[in-house]
Amino acid sequence: MPDRRTRVAPTPAAAPLAASLQALRRELKLPDAFPVEAEAEARAVAARHPLPETDLTDVPFLTIDPAGSTDLDQAMHLERSADGFRVRYAIADVPALVAPGGAVDAEARRRGQTIYAPDGRVPLHPAAIGEDAGSLLPGVVRGAFVWDIALDASGHETRAEVTRARIRSRRQWSYEEAQSALDDGTAPPELALLREVGEARIVCERERGGASLNTPDEEIVVRDGAYTLQRRATLPVEDWNAQLSLLTGMAAARLMLDARIGILRTMPAPDEEAFRGFRAQTVALGLPWQEGLPYGEYLRTLDPAHPRAAAVLQAATALFRGAGYVVMDGTAPADPQQAAIAAPYAHVTAPLRRLADRWALVICEALCAGRPVPAWARDSLGELPSIMGASSRLAAQVDAGAVDRVEAALLSSRIGDILDATVLAVRNGTVLVQLDDPAVSASAPRADGVAPGDRVRLRVTAADIATGKVAFEPVG
Repeated sequence: MPDRRTRVAPTPAAAPLAASLQALRRELKLPDAFPVEAEAEARAVAARHPLPETDLTDVPFLTIDPAGSTDLDQAMHLERSADGFRVRYAIADVPALVAPGGAVDAEARRRGQTIYAPDGRVPLHPAAIGEDAGSLLPGVVRGAFVWDIALDASGHETRAEVTRARIRSRRQWSYEEAQSALDDGTAPPELALLREVGEARIVCERERGGASLNTPDEEIVVRDGAYTLQRRATLPVEDWNAQLSLLTGMAAARLMLDARIGILRTMPAPDEEAFRGFRAQTVALGLPWQEGLPYGEYLRTLDPAHPRAAAVLQAATALFRGAGYVVMDGTAPADPQQAAIAAPYAHVTAPLRRLADRWALVICEALCAGRPVPAWARDSLGELPSIMGASSRLAAQVDAGAVDRVEAALLSSRIGDILDATVLAVRNGTVLVQLDDPAVSASAPRADGVAPGDRVRLRVTAADIATGKVAFEPVG
């Protein structure tokens, strides 16, 4: 489930927000440059560029990513088989480029994951690995973990295995280019099946009771002296592409569960309070979630191109909380489910951006090859949940702090204005409200008798971009 990406357009008019976001980085002590030793080690291994013996460079892999991406974790090749489909999903061979116990490994363990902020990302690996030797860039030979997954005609998996091989991607497609080629029939054979496979996997997801959440990218721009929010609706190809990643993650989880060793990504089901809060937000945004309709089905009814639907999809992220990592070595966890996916699941498709994927990939490859799991991976497996938990908490702090500052920027030109809002929750003298315009949530003083679902009017009394603090007073 791709995360929302909010960015600030780099213009002089946006300088106050940019300065506030930089201050947030300093406050949270986000890593900046990599240590000299890590940079040197990354350049040295990139120059050697170790590659697997198995050669799959004759397979015309391709990548689909946001335009301009340089850290390309995944490449795909799709073909029809006698009884369904063959999906080959190649994942960057980061383990070959990061020596266990080395300087790059130490820094990656300190960072845990790539952190995304509106003013730029904090990468997990030095650029020599993350944007060069480890990235599945077009026209160059790269090492990869190639997942070979067989699907029947209805899209259900019948077999999955992974092996290390060298590949060469033929082309780097942007989402917009891929969608256009699929729509007008000009897509090459290895891409042309993505719609059919993706839609079949969405049906499988519906059968499981799973829910995908593709939230829109956002850009903060300044127009006529006021900050405004522009959302880019997700394209169908992004959901189809995401289904391949989910398919691979579920296959990896099954391999590790069968062997009782590995690391899973788990998540509890949302509680009733979360469902009530989300339902109130859908009402506030004019797209009410009907009683009796499963939330996964409701999310599928939304048109991401509709601004209010985009806001609903963002609000739905409250239902996808509590995710964590569980390791196993000899005993399977009591509850291995990832509730949103409605199946056991593992992170294996983004090793350039997540630390845990490196372990899961080498474990799955060893299991498929019939070899023992590498000692370095087995011995350090238990350290991963705390490392990933700490990095996830930091990422959440960055996200929360950035959202506060972005929302303050959006309201900074509305001081004195009276805005309509819906109460989402009541919290000890304050209320959490969803504003109609701009479509953001904020805390406000509680008026007597106000309850969740009520409509209220609020006057904006303060909006400080530097601190992300906003203030309101009830009207009427």
